[in-house]
Amino acid sequence: MANLKDIQRQIGSVTNTQKTTRAMKLVSTAKLRRAEELAKRSRLYAAKMNQVIAEIAGRIKCNKVGGIDNRCFIEIENPKMVDIVFVTADKGLCGGFNIQTIKAVNKLLKEYKEKNVKVRLRGIGKKGIEFFKYNEVELFDSVTDLSSKPDKVRSDNFIATSIEDYKDGKIDGLHVVYNGYKNMITQELHVNKILPVDTEQFDCNEEQKSILEVEAQDEEHMLDSLVSKYVGYNMYYALIDSVAAEHSARMQAMDTATNNASDMVRSLNVQFNKARQAAITTELIEIISGVESMK
Repeated sequence: MANLKDIQRQIGSVTNTQKTTRAMKLVSTAKLRRAEELAKRSRLYAAKMNQVIAEIAGRIKCNKVGGIDNRCFIEIENPKMVDIVFVTADKGLCGGFNIQTIKAVNKLLKEYKEKNVKVRLRGIGKKGIEFFKYNEVELFDSVTDLSSKPDKVRSDNFIATSIEDYKDGKIDGLHVVYNGYKNMITQELHVNKILPVDTEQFDCNEEQKSILEVEAQDEEHMLDSLVSKYVGYNMYYALIDSVAAEHSARMQAMDTATNNASDMVRSLNVQFNKARQAAITTELIEIISGVESMK
């Protein structure tokens, strides 16, 4: 039977851990409310921008408007090099939040390796960066303290390299991989191809209700500017969506940990009571045996 002091020590340790996990859950819940509101406000803008850029891409594909031949709207049949940008958390204790993103990145890396396509891996978030460095996977560049505190200027500066390299022909594709917020209890993995702009959803044979007009005299630099804004905001929105999902995942993980601690304390209390009863029974038997031996 376990020692009573050892069981008491375990109960105290688990109880202290439970207090910590409960406090972390409350902190994540408070942070989630703010992050969720920001994500919801940003989602509509991101969707509308993607709709505009998709229509422009579709019109260029179908009509070759104004003779424009912008590389950002052309599918590269045999890519030689692509950029993969992943977003993970800077901290752990959030369940499978980070590992889902890492698995998706590894899957992409494997697919491109089989096609003999070189990949420049660009990381945001300490946990993902540490994982790939530990596994000796080369990172083109990386940044921390951005996934936990999304900042538009830093986000634009980070993704600007991929945008310019794509326009200059140094890379032939750009993917952004992150775990996004769906609701309070669910996260949704996103593997988004940002460049080239997807034109598959645009039906050339179907009459489209246009939300814009693309004129033949539209300048090339105007499209470049629009593409930069499109890619930049998609990167920033990925950070906003990811941080909301991170707080959601951590809230659930800490809630589960708190409940597990409660179950463990109950189990240890049962063990303690059994051990104490056994100790009392042993003492009584010893007393009775001593009395009997004195007769």
